[in-house]
Amino acid sequence: MGTTVSLLAPEAETLLRVRRVHRETQEIATYELCAEDGSELPPFTAGAHIDLHLPNGLVRSYSLCGDEAERDRYIIGVARSPDSRGGSTWIHDNLRTGDVVSISHPRNNFPLVDADRTILIAGGIGITPLLSMIRRLTAIGNDWTLHYAVRSHAHAAFSSDLRHLAGDRPERLQLHCDDESGSVLDLRGVVQRWTDTGADGVHMYCCGPGPMLTAFEAATAALPSNQRHIEYFTNATAAAKAGGFEVELAASGKTLMVPPGASILETLRNAGIDCMSSCTEGICGACETRVLGGEPDHRDVVLTDDERISNEVMMICCSGSKSRKLILDL
Repeated sequence: MGTTVSLLAPEAETLLRVRRVHRETQEIATYELCAEDGSELPPFTAGAHIDLHLPNGLVRSYSLCGDEAERDRYIIGVARSPDSRGGSTWIHDNLRTGDVVSISHPRNNFPLVDADRTILIAGGIGITPLLSMIRRLTAIGNDWTLHYAVRSHAHAAFSSDLRHLAGDRPERLQLHCDDESGSVLDLRGVVQRWTDTGADGVHMYCCGPGPMLTAFEAATAALPSNQRHIEYFTNATAAAKAGGFEVELAASGKTLMVPPGASILETLRNAGIDCMSSCTEGICGACETRVLGGEPDHRDVVLTDDERISNEVMMICCSGSKSRKLILDL
């Protein structure tokens, strides 16, 4: 029997036991999590993630890469990052079969859309949410093609799963190895290939390192925003902490001044107001809050362009205000 390695946080939802740890590559391991009593887990949809609350005080989000039809387990893939801020390193060095971890319920900021043609582009560990999508697309009989970019064959996680899912259509799995091609994946060429015959019905998804996401955004700029979908693991935009504006809480009528150097979330918590949050970087969506008045200064990577323009919701962990006052549904 393993040890309990969780530290319960207010945002944590449940405790799960690690049933299996499997090394996919030298850098990537999968962790299979299940309820201690074997009961069904809360449902999730392809593209969803969970937050792990670690004993070192960190909260980290990881995409679910299993089959949404399986209710007895969650599977996450974790890459040991050379630039780790303590999350992936701790998991690789400490989390073992039998241990218990504290997690959030699944959330999905990267949902799969029912489309005539689904093109998936992954870089490295970015394969994890796309693998869940491929499982779902295969189950419902929808067509898909995956462009999977890795440094070398040795870095291609889930190869056997992907070959199995491709079945008798191996051309659906397009593996790009940087060391063999001598260059990174040509995102513009991939996008052009699938849109030359018309963009109607094409939905494109991309998850991977920052440079890949930047290239994908540039290559798909001409596509309607609802047909291009991106999942970020980090936020390169600095949080808004200039302060100097008021936040009115509609439920209580209380008004707080956000001081320089603090986020809205920090200001609320310092005033004793309990707010849901997780990543504090604007990548998980846990702190999404309805905006009833004012103009937010959006700094997250969760909301779409249309959602930002509407100003109906914001992420209070990282976003600020362009107006003198914000009115929030809190």
